[in-house]
Amino acid sequence: MTLPVSRLPADWATAADALSDRVVLVTGAYGGLGAAVSRAAARAGATVVITGKRKRQLEQLYDAMLAEGLSEPVIHPLDMESATPREYEALADGLQRDFGRLDGIVHAAASFAGLSPIAMHKPDDWLRAMHVNVSAPFALTQACMSLLTQASDSSVVFVLDDPELLQRAHWGAYGVSKAALERFVAILHQETDASPMRVNALLPPPMRTALRRQAYFGEDIMQRPLPDAAAAAAVYLLSAQSVESRGSMLDMRAD
Repeated sequence: MTLPVSRLPADWATAADALSDRVVLVTGAYGGLGAAVSRAAARAGATVVITGKRKRQLEQLYDAMLAEGLSEPVIHPLDMESATPREYEALADGLQRDFGRLDGIVHAAASFAGLSPIAMHKPDDWLRAMHVNVSAPFALTQACMSLLTQASDSSVVFVLDDPELLQRAHWGAYGVSKAALERFVAILHQETDASPMRVNALLPPPMRTALRRQAYFGEDIMQRPLPDAAAAAAVYLLSAQSVESRGSMLDMRAD
């Protein structure tokens, strides 16, 4: 593990204005964690830009957020498996044109094709996981860094997974990619520590998500909590209240 560990303050609660006037981009927005983060950021006052490769599912999230009385999100379809650097630049240009700012990114998109021994790992699945889980977050963050550093305080949040589990057999490209992502966070923090852009990692607890169901076949997924607590932690990292935690991994697992 390369990152210092931090914890969510015991007395912290999401305030309705924690992200007031901020623009936040969420990748993998219609996934379990991504949808929860999108909702939590909207409740905290942010304008939320939701991205993902399936436009219909983005539209369903959009409709659900409006039905819940949340502020209107902005849909920007983006396939992180196939997007080119030019498409990431176009997204950043669009944010500059439409809002004149970007205050945060939560990288919630993930590629996981299931557990497999290396000898049987499909090369396409390996390459897809490495790209979506590492290369795409790099490319998107790099394209948006100019906007992020123009803000007086901005935050980029990368989602990790339990490193003690992912170093075990059969976790394949997903395990390798999350280890690489952790190292990327450490390097990016070193390079931006004196800038307005903060970098953090979020390590959620076991949650009721599709990825968890796929990885732990046979587990009663309904016994796991929804991703709401992890989403609230993401809001904390996006807010100015987490300034002292910059460069750390916020560990949400039980002690």
